[in-house]
Amino acid sequence: MTVRRTVFEPLGPGLNRTWELSEVLYETRTPFQSVLIGRTAQGVSLFCDDERQSTESSQLTYHEALMVPTMLLARQLRRVLVIGSSEGVASELAAGWGAELVDHVDIDEAAVTACAEYLPYGYTVEALKEAERGTGRIRMHYRDGWEFLAEAARDGHRYDVIVIDLPDENENPEAQHNRLYGKDFLRRCAELLTEGGVVGCQAGCPTLWRNSTLATAWDRFSEAFGTVLYYGSDEHEWAFLTGRVDRLDDPVSAVCHQLRDSARTPSTLDEPALRANTLPPHSLRTR
Repeated sequence: MTVRRTVFEPLGPGLNRTWELSEVLYETRTPFQSVLIGRTAQGVSLFCDDERQSTESSQLTYHEALMVPTMLLARQLRRVLVIGSSEGVASELAAGWGAELVDHVDIDEAAVTACAEYLPYGYTVEALKEAERGTGRIRMHYRDGWEFLAEAARDGHRYDVIVIDLPDENENPEAQHNRLYGKDFLRRCAELLTEGGVVGCQAGCPTLWRNSTLATAWDRFSEAFGTVLYYGSDEHEWAFLTGRVDRLDDPVSAVCHQLRDSARTPSTLDEPALRANTLPPHSLRTR
């Protein structure tokens, strides 16, 4: 593979991952972040601020790990709110699983548009245009997530599932997405839930030398919700959390039961995966 560009992705103090791009398909600096889409050994891949967000070969594993346990824990799946997730895969999964309405909120119109044009997964250009028109089950909103939540609360809107899918939380004071991980934002999400509704979130990496954001997210979810379901993908590097306000004695059995009764079958996980990957790491269970 002829290397056209090398991206050094920061993983932790003194540690980077090297990505070799054979072709750059799109590159720009939006008002919010740098966006790069190119061909890697994992297929067409998306980078924001030099952090890999998704790749052609692993994106479905990531997005199903984010969406499926969360959707299964909800009492019903009619109205869904997705915050972030520029590729559109999360919104399309929700619609594919039967959601009647999916509001997709992303602050970065340029990034969403580029993903639809250049990524071979998620929205197509035509599907994004329909979502922008709001004529289908998915409605696209180029808005700040915080402002959208405030208006939804004011207008009395409620959701069965709210999913937060943003770049990993970091210590950069200028990174606007960090505020959407905080306690106040999580509380506002919880206030918009229907009875039995859930909030799901990408929560960081469980690897010992990289797990600070996961530990922080675990503490926030444990404080905000009566039930917290952990799912750590066995074939990806990320962990995910789902919170439900009421308390369930056995949420793992609940999601497994829902999966057995579902008319839809995930491509990258099954009931054994749900049972095996919902045990939080020792460092979280003993906090």
